[in-house]
Amino acid sequence: MAPYSLLVTRLQKALGVRQYHVASVLCQRAKVAMSHFEPNEYIRYDLLEKNIDIVRKRLNRPLTLSEKIVYGHLDDPAKQEIERGKTYLRLRPDRVAMQDATAQMAMLQFISSGLPKVAVPSTIHCDHLIEAQLGGEKDLRRAKDINQEVYNFLATAGAKYGVGFWRPGSGIIHQIILENYAYPGVLLIGTDSHTPNGGGLGGICIGVGGADAVDVMAGIPWELKCPKVIGVKLTGSLSGWTSPKDVILKVAGILTVKGGTGAIVEYHGPGVDSISCTGMATICNMGAEIGATTSVFPYNHRMKKYLSKTGREDIAKLADEYKDHLVPDPGCHYDQLIEINLNELKPHINGPFTPDLAHPVAEVGTVAEKEGWPLDIRVGLIGSCTNSSYEDMGRSAAVAKQALAHGLKCKSQFTITPGSEQIRATIERDGYAHILREVGGIVLANACGPCIGQWDRKDIKKGEKNTIVTSYNRNFTGRNDANPETHAFVTSPEIVTALAIAGTLKFNPETDFLTGKDGKKFKLEAPDADELPRAEFDPGQDTYQHPPKDSSGQRVDVSPTSQRLQLLEPFDKWDGKDLEDLQILIKVKGKCTTDHISAAGPWLKFRGHLDNISNNLLIGAINVENGKANSVRNAVTQEFGPVPDTARYYKKHGIRWVVIGDENYGEGSSREHAALEPRHLGGRAIITKSFARIHETNLKKQGLLPLTFADPADYNKIHPVDKLTIQGLKDFAPGKPLKCIIKHPNGTQETILLNHTFNETQIEWFRAGSALNRMKELQQQ
Repeated sequence: MAPYSLLVTRLQKALGVRQYHVASVLCQRAKVAMSHFEPNEYIRYDLLEKNIDIVRKRLNRPLTLSEKIVYGHLDDPAKQEIERGKTYLRLRPDRVAMQDATAQMAMLQFISSGLPKVAVPSTIHCDHLIEAQLGGEKDLRRAKDINQEVYNFLATAGAKYGVGFWRPGSGIIHQIILENYAYPGVLLIGTDSHTPNGGGLGGICIGVGGADAVDVMAGIPWELKCPKVIGVKLTGSLSGWTSPKDVILKVAGILTVKGGTGAIVEYHGPGVDSISCTGMATICNMGAEIGATTSVFPYNHRMKKYLSKTGREDIAKLADEYKDHLVPDPGCHYDQLIEINLNELKPHINGPFTPDLAHPVAEVGTVAEKEGWPLDIRVGLIGSCTNSSYEDMGRSAAVAKQALAHGLKCKSQFTITPGSEQIRATIERDGYAHILREVGGIVLANACGPCIGQWDRKDIKKGEKNTIVTSYNRNFTGRNDANPETHAFVTSPEIVTALAIAGTLKFNPETDFLTGKDGKKFKLEAPDADELPRAEFDPGQDTYQHPPKDSSGQRVDVSPTSQRLQLLEPFDKWDGKDLEDLQILIKVKGKCTTDHISAAGPWLKFRGHLDNISNNLLIGAINVENGKANSVRNAVTQEFGPVPDTARYYKKHGIRWVVIGDENYGEGSSREHAALEPRHLGGRAIITKSFARIHETNLKKQGLLPLTFADPADYNKIHPVDKLTIQGLKDFAPGKPLKCIIKHPNGTQETILLNHTFNETQIEWFRAGSALNRMKELQQQ
């Protein structure tokens, strides 16, 4: 545990007060606070235990860890219908976390609800709006200047409604959560798809859209389709160049980008103990790339060690008392079981253009030559929410130190993103940052940066074919730098560092030699580093704003002329009729992620202004009619033009429209803008072969109809020039398919069936026009 004096200092900084709150936290041994920042909000393991006992008696079988935590948070454990993959659960999450890009819309929706305060502990984290350009300090100053209006809105909204606010420069949301808020058995929802990072501390942490966060902050039970559970049994132990990142890179290759949809991935087995707590977090974080609801590890001594090192020994002691509820029951059943022997696992690198295209590092160079991928590595980038821990930085520094000892520096450009202010300050103190700079690296701000496209890249022109390697989690086309010809590969930080030193994908650090400045050949040794600092973490600068006890005088201003923020107007209610003669805005060909639907990068500045950000609607999606992005036929003028312009034309002329999509539509980010934008511009339905979980829920929340072909082959029956009528909405009911009449230009018609996953509550959202509209209706009743 942190020394008493350090813990007192942290508490005083966080709370802005001195002895009263410090004493209350340290003296209430029977009650343990959820975090240092909320001394009067307690961990309820007693309630978790009570609910688990109720459910265990009902189901009369051993429970997985996922089930214990999820069912342990049921609103009504005695009566809740429970069937994996079928029923919808009503849950009571412990807390909410929001990053600044999604928090804008979430807080705007919460303001629209008319409620005075959030009902559960909630936080806002400023990490998405800082563009990587020159280096950490300069980039942070620039971000604070150009985003001042947004930061002020989030800070004042947080103060007004009781939400903690982490200022820009504090770090990436998921690292802050791991350091301060995650704990074994917590149920946390976050408005970012990589919220599952908290599973590294034994919690069920789930990425959601802003409307889901509003429900929880409003004190409404949160609905989640009862997840299936995929077990991943780990045997053996990690060693050498193999890292925790390689576990999830391997799993992604097995399950693909949609193999985890509707399921929680639960790691277990003797191999778990060879992985650090932050390593487990890495694995859970990237579980978002296989479509998993979340991922989780069982509570063990590595988590206990991390809790103690981050000043939360009291939580570790309490978790020890309830450990039986924080691990799976012997003999529990998994819907699918994968086994990985860590002794045999080799370093992996996945990509390009999709995170499930897995290659052993030893083979990627040969594959790249065969496929025509550029071998020369232009930039190596380490950090991000996936791999920016103290251990990650230490292992990378260990590789860099060897190169420096032989007179070498990186052949590729090299950037480092610390995960938090605490990590930045600690690696500066312990010398890691100095080593990484010496080898040629630039230390960026404690923020998301290039991982989410916040990168003012200057070394190439758009359209230039090139390769980058990163320790990030996602590598969709154009994601990092808006260049569709950038071949991005994801791997571990130490492999990125080694490849940046060698400058080529053909280098395998396990077997290949480098030539030192003296002309002698040498081989890099497998890196070794401490998982946690030997001294205490250096907390760095104080970056937290605690919400005031009395916020009655707090103002939250949104200028009507602002180009960054816009108060929301309620969407129109369903008119009680079938949807007749819907125009097809676009029939999408192939992969369509939320990056394709609502791009990030330069568009992040409009995340609080629905009308402005709607100008990026589907600009990355490929139109099946002409094979082009952002070029669709206007059915009235017959001219081809940008997707948003065409949607606005239809809206202006009262033409309702629909989107036709392919498999796993909406995979990737949790951004609800990908649902808000089509609704704002007049869309009524999205019809696909299949949906990613978060996006499907987001569409429902905004009053849209996410529908799937009963027969996936029916995708081929629809052409962009057709019109569609969706029938059966008057009798809209759970499990009952809807009819779709396809009207071809030649006068012929075809009828197909469309499936949906709506339950009764979600049907009420549709009828009311949105989940927020329905909330207001219930308040008025």
